[in-house]
Amino acid sequence: MAGVKVAGIDCGTNSIRLMIATVDDRGMHVEVPRIMRVVRLGQDVDKTHRFDDAALARTYAAIDEFAEVLAEHPVDALRFVATSATRDAENRDEFEDAVFARLGVRPDVIPGSEEAALSFLGATSVMEAGHTADELPQAPYTVIDLGGGSTEMVIGGDGKDAPIDRVTAAFSMNIGSVRMSERHLVSDPPTDEEIRAAVEDIDEHIDEAFSHVPAWHTGTLIGVSGTVTTMSGIALGLKEYDREAVDGARIGFDEACETCDRVLTMTREQRREYPVIHPGRIDVIGGGALVWNRVLRRIGQAVLEREGRVLDSYITSEHGLLDGIVLDLGRRLLG
Repeated sequence: MAGVKVAGIDCGTNSIRLMIATVDDRGMHVEVPRIMRVVRLGQDVDKTHRFDDAALARTYAAIDEFAEVLAEHPVDALRFVATSATRDAENRDEFEDAVFARLGVRPDVIPGSEEAALSFLGATSVMEAGHTADELPQAPYTVIDLGGGSTEMVIGGDGKDAPIDRVTAAFSMNIGSVRMSERHLVSDPPTDEEIRAAVEDIDEHIDEAFSHVPAWHTGTLIGVSGTVTTMSGIALGLKEYDREAVDGARIGFDEACETCDRVLTMTREQRREYPVIHPGRIDVIGGGALVWNRVLRRIGQAVLEREGRVLDSYITSEHGLLDGIVLDLGRRLLG
């Protein structure tokens, strides 16, 4: 079957990404590798509930750059997805009008439930690559997409009662690297009191997520997003960020949590000494590290207490929401 050429834009709280791919009955074939720009669209949105003018200017500059790429690579369809920050912003109409003027499409401001489902689709779509059916990681898969403003927790089927790529439960938590850093971790480095307040906030959201998502059934935990891939890169001891080394890497909880603790308590200047950390994440990666730390510890504890099993590692994935946006759009066009 002939494929369709589509593009997806994932506009999050901290970064914006573009990818162009052909989708056919064999899957997704990337034509233009993802382009990522850190724009901090969600700057102060947690506090003011409005987009900052400087944040909008940074985002528009990235969108203008994407428009040039799209002009060079015409596509059959483009979907622009906006998430947590745009959901929260009272002046989002201005942003939506500006996107339409630049790209000819209006942003789809999707709910957390759809964000979770698309992240799950993107992360699990590549799980079969390089594995036979007998070698596949243990189901059910739980995907954690840790963003700047929200964190999605989504679990799929066990392969028996439901296919492993089917979402069975999902929940979007209003916690993320930017939101937690701006709300709690304002000192450099953060104080013990700030960290305690952030942990309490994060744990309340995880408690609520657990009331919707039975994470104790997790067979394999998959982590996606800039925070997770950055923490994994540091845990692997990389001297600079290497996407191929990080994608698919299995990281132990203990090692990951030690890395998160270390990054959380660093000063910003100390973080700058790590080329693995993107410069645009320096001031908020501590908030993301703390969220990831608590998610790992709480899920590991839940699996042990509820099912008596040990879950002590996760798989890092470079495939998440953006992959899901592109793959879903292509499949819908194909019918």
